[in-house]
Amino acid sequence: MKFSCTQENLNQGLSIVSHIASKNINLPILGNVLIKGDANVLRFMSTNLEIAIKCAVRGKLEEQGEFTVPSKLFSDYVSLLPKDRVDVDLTDNTLSVACGTYQTRLNGMPASEFPLIPSLESQQKFVVKVTDLRRAIGQVLFAVAPNESRPEISGVLFKFVPKDNGVELILAATDSYRLAEKTIKTGVGSSQISDTVFVIVPSRTVAELIRILGVFKDSVDTPDVLEVHIGENQILFSYNDVELISRTIEGKYPDYRQLIPDRFETEISLGKEELSRAVKTSSLFSRTGLNDIHITFSPPSGVTLNAVNTQTGEHSVVLEGKVTGKENAVTVNFKYFLDGVNNVDSEDVIVQLIDGMSPCLIRPKDGDSVSSDYLYIVMPIRQ
Repeated sequence: MKFSCTQENLNQGLSIVSHIASKNINLPILGNVLIKGDANVLRFMSTNLEIAIKCAVRGKLEEQGEFTVPSKLFSDYVSLLPKDRVDVDLTDNTLSVACGTYQTRLNGMPASEFPLIPSLESQQKFVVKVTDLRRAIGQVLFAVAPNESRPEISGVLFKFVPKDNGVELILAATDSYRLAEKTIKTGVGSSQISDTVFVIVPSRTVAELIRILGVFKDSVDTPDVLEVHIGENQILFSYNDVELISRTIEGKYPDYRQLIPDRFETEISLGKEELSRAVKTSSLFSRTGLNDIHITFSPPSGVTLNAVNTQTGEHSVVLEGKVTGKENAVTVNFKYFLDGVNNVDSEDVIVQLIDGMSPCLIRPKDGDSVSSDYLYIVMPIRQ
């Protein structure tokens, strides 16, 4: 195998695939990146047996072949090279790398020992705008359960719903204390479906997708859409010569829709920045470990936040907003509540409540109405 390419292209390709490669005592090959040159295409591949990434790299392929080298070492080395042409040559199971006056030889392992990366037989394909998907993932990923004691909520739910004018993609995540849901539209080229398609994607896969998309964010010639392919127990994201394939999580996602009330006793509307600042100042006096703040809604315009800590003191702040319905109050975890407020992408926030023992809903305000494309639920702290 022999090829040459620019340092920028080589560095970008390695930065895309090298992140999931890690040391494994039982399978040392998982710490390597597979470099494969055939059919005039140069590809890098890596896997941790749960996720696999393939990336095509622009360059000049002179001799076909394949080999694996330590992923982190190769990536770190290339990132430090000058922005010049890099020549790579495989001889006697050693990878020679030359760039200007820089010369190195990397020991590796034969490609025959690299795990077989499965191909996905796509059953459905959906096309999504990159900007919409990145924003949507950012609004829900933080709410995923941090451990795998309940595997079905350790990932993000991707739900493709048929509509009269196409297909909607609903993303949802929960850790059973709060839940975030975001709805976006899919684009031209998406499969026509008659029934809703559900798939639970591991949170690490979703985070890796966002990281990869971030590598391209400053490029002006990259496409503005990506493809999502759904197969049996697998999902594949395809974008700009990069493929990320992952196992999906088996199991049934909780029917969280039954938690969403169809009526509310109290609704408030107030500025996002003002509410966020009030929550942050109140949080300084919340009880350690409990992180509790108390919110009182007093029609027609009063919202009071207070927190009491026997060790540090107490704090209270009154905000002016539009309060409709009856007087109400709820105690919430300020971290969970603030996550919802900060991820609302409107200047004003709607907070809806039945009573202090029921879920508290946070939504964006679209003009004079409540927006339906984002929903955040936080469970109350029961006194």
